[in-house]
Amino acid sequence: MTALAQSRPGDGLERLFRDADGPLLMPYAVGGYPDPASCLQILRAYLQSGAGLVELGIPFSDPLADGPVIQAASQVALKQGIRPGDVLDIAGRISDEGASVVLLSYLNTILAIGPGDFFASCSSRGVLGVVVPDLPPEEAVELKEAAEAENVALIFLAAPTSTDARLSRIAAVAAGFIYCVSTTGVTGARTEIDAALPAFLARLRRHTSLPLAVGFGVSTPEQAALVSGHADGVIVGSALVDLVARAGGLEEGLEAVHDLLTEMRNAMGLVGG
Repeated sequence: MTALAQSRPGDGLERLFRDADGPLLMPYAVGGYPDPASCLQILRAYLQSGAGLVELGIPFSDPLADGPVIQAASQVALKQGIRPGDVLDIAGRISDEGASVVLLSYLNTILAIGPGDFFASCSSRGVLGVVVPDLPPEEAVELKEAAEAENVALIFLAAPTSTDARLSRIAAVAAGFIYCVSTTGVTGARTEIDAALPAFLARLRRHTSLPLAVGFGVSTPEQAALVSGHADGVIVGSALVDLVARAGGLEEGLEAVHDLLTEMRNAMGLVGG
């Protein structure tokens, strides 16, 4: 379903980063928010704004890594009856339209479905990888085997507080790219990026050749430009979800999303869209 053929899990994602003209702009959306049809429109707006890779979150009742904006959107989606299968269907639709897609899912969701069935569903819908924010590398054997069997990359988080030994362990099991947390805490817009981020990324690069994508807190073009000077990908989530939540209607939200992503691309020095 995707144009990127993979010979092993993560190959398609690594190639996507490698062949890009610069760091990838990676916008995030809550699956099924504010409703499935509107979510698909939002993802299309991401593509039209030049997104290199889209991240789609499966709503979860207790999203420990997420701040209030994404938590609130997840609750709206859950109250509407959005389930993992609905999000997978949205992922398949946007993948068919040319998007490169990764999912974000908490561990309990995957275990409830069954790792084999979950990753088979991902593969059949063109999903290149799955970010599991609450999965420690020490407990990843079963999920990693299930993901690899379906040629889906299992994507891990790394934080600035991680020791070198921890970063080495994460790098040993990672595939596709590593999701780098810009600062401690949950997702959400911040006024500035942690000054220690470049040193953290440099430390992690000593342990891996995988692309490094930075998320948690990137909300302005200036921040996107700063992060893009050190990372291979810039993940933008809460700022976009908040624009949709505060908009007077879907069209207004789509315009706001397009404008912010376009400003970010320009600040990052990316040409075209």
